[in-house]
Amino acid sequence: MTTLSLAVLDLAGTTVADDGIVEDAFLHALSREGVRQGSARHDAMMRHVRDTMGESKVSVFRHLFDGDEDTAQRANTAFEEAYAQMVASGRCSALPGARQAIESLRAHGCAVVLNTGFSPRTRDDLLASLGWSALADAVLSPADAGRGRPYPDLVLAALLRTGAPSVDSVAVVGDTPHDIRAGRAAGAGLVAGVLTGGHDAQSLRAAGADQVLDSVAGLPALIEAADRAA
Repeated sequence: MTTLSLAVLDLAGTTVADDGIVEDAFLHALSREGVRQGSARHDAMMRHVRDTMGESKVSVFRHLFDGDEDTAQRANTAFEEAYAQMVASGRCSALPGARQAIESLRAHGCAVVLNTGFSPRTRDDLLASLGWSALADAVLSPADAGRGRPYPDLVLAALLRTGAPSVDSVAVVGDTPHDIRAGRAAGAGLVAGVLTGGHDAQSLRAAGADQVLDSVAGLPALIEAADRAA
C-alpha cells in the first residue's frame, strides 16, 4: 500500500461530540413543518434520519418531503438555525484526543481535511465554537464538492484540494456507514470507522471499514503502522 499522505475526517461523531444535537435539530425542523412527534410518519422520518447520518442534510430533507424542494430548503434552514443555537449554548465539544490526533498527523506530514454533511454555514459555526477554524488543511461540505456521502465527491475534492498523490494515499475516517461507503467509493487506501458515534463495529465493518477504532485518537498510530507496512 502507498504511504498515506492525507486523512479525511468526519466532524460530528468522529472528531466532535455533539450531545445528540444533530438529531434534536432534525426534530425541531420536522416540528416546524407540522410533522407531529409520535405519529407513524414522524417515526418513519426519524428512522431515515438515523439511517442516513453523514449524508447532506438538505438531501435528507428532500427525501423526507418527497422531493419538494421548497419544503426541503425551509426545513434545512430550520435545522441550521436550531443547530447553531445549540452550538452557541455549548452543547458541542471536541472528542478526547481529536485535536491532538489532527495536530500529530499534520506534524508528521499527513494533511488533514475535515468533512461533513452540514452546510458551510453550520460547519463554520461549529468549527469557530471549538477554536478549530484553522486546525485542518481544509474543511469541506457537500456544497464544496458536488454530492454528499455516500458518494465519493467529498473525499476526491479533499484529494484535489491538498494535492495528495493518489486515492491510495488517502485515509478516510468516520462514525457512520455513509462515511465508510464514501471512502470505499473513492478508492481510499485506508477506510476506518470509529465507535464514538451512533453505530457499532458490526455495521461499520458491513459497510466496508478496514479497521474500527475506539476513537480517532488511535488514528496516528494506525497510519504509522500502515506506512511501515507499505
